[in-house]
Amino acid sequence: MVLLVLGALLVFGTKVSLRSGNVEAMPTDSLYREVINDAFGPGEYLRFSVGYGFLTAGQATLEVRDTITYNDKLCYQIYSETKSNSFFDGLYKVRDTALCQIDVDGIFSRYFRKALHEGSYNSVSEINFQPELARAITIKDSAEVDTIDIGAFAQDVLSAMYFVRTQPLEVGQYLTVNSVERNKATVLRVHILKKETVKVPAGVFDCIVVEPLLSEAGVFKQEGEIKVWLTDDRLRMPVLMKSKVLVGSIHAELEDYKLGNLNW
Repeated sequence: MVLLVLGALLVFGTKVSLRSGNVEAMPTDSLYREVINDAFGPGEYLRFSVGYGFLTAGQATLEVRDTITYNDKLCYQIYSETKSNSFFDGLYKVRDTALCQIDVDGIFSRYFRKALHEGSYNSVSEINFQPELARAITIKDSAEVDTIDIGAFAQDVLSAMYFVRTQPLEVGQYLTVNSVERNKATVLRVHILKKETVKVPAGVFDCIVVEPLLSEAGVFKQEGEIKVWLTDDRLRMPVLMKSKVLVGSIHAELEDYKLGNLNW
């Protein structure tokens, strides 16, 4: 589930600058936008401890790798890894990874790959986004599954969080996003709930609490709410995530971090 909790913020011709309080899902006739990114850059590294109830279940990381060219477009390469600890390995071993390529100008997804190794279950899924053609090709275990129509600037479950981090967040408002979830395109919302100060292993942070409205999760299946605490500054760094699952609840707390280069 942590892959999705860490990427839980599913929100998302003409040059568009997005700095408004409410961002609506955009039609596919807008083919270019520029998002001002003062939040993250290459070299950022976040490490979380993952807990299940009162137990420490494992560890998860989020990393902004160097920029690369993907399909002739400059992209941030984002990598996530989640793994259970030795105790939980004996119950339900998890070794999940996710990789996405995020358009540098528009902060939307151009490619997403998720590899799940959970207990005896193993699967690799990919989404090749083709925003200029308003479509995405989904692939599962090396076989093409479907070609679907998508809205403008569609996100995957990991890239969405990075888009949210670039946006002003006003308590009581919502963000909407075009996204691709499994084999379907959808429009999802994120509710900006409140401000709160929290203490995690990495320190004490003033935060904005947001609630993404999701329909699935990665390592464990989601049932009920997910809440994410983002720092109340320009970085919008995730420091705490909580979610109910089928049995009990799970949380991810920031243990350590390294800020990225915002002037590259």
